[in-house]
Amino acid sequence: QVQLVESGGGLVQPGGSLRLSCVASGSISNINSMAWYRQAPGKKRELVAAITSGNTNYADSVKGRFTISRDNAKNTVYLQMNSLKPEDTAVYYCQGNIRAGTYYWRDYWGQGTQVTVSS
Repeated sequence: QVQLVESGGGLVQPGGSLRLSCVASGSISNINSMAWYRQAPGKKRELVAAITSGNTNYADSVKGRFTISRDNAKNTVYLQMNSLKPEDTAVYYCQGNIRAGTYYWRDYWGQGTQVTVSS
């Protein structure tokens, strides 16, 4: 069993910055990849950024502004968000493709954290 817990969301002005964190806990054997998704009201959930052991990828809308990173020793993934825009407002979800305990590879999701960009 794996639990993912996000933190770092909040209210920020346009042009500001936030740093999201997601910690995975449990009987983790391996983490293949971790990612951040977001969902705004009335819109579908979309991939924001993903990271494997050596590669990253980003949605076009956040390239150059967001940076995803990973601390393997702490089973933690981060999302540094700079130059935030009102259209970045959404609930941000952490996702991990993880092997843990007696389970095989599967996807786990955090509970989400609200990010609001507004004056």
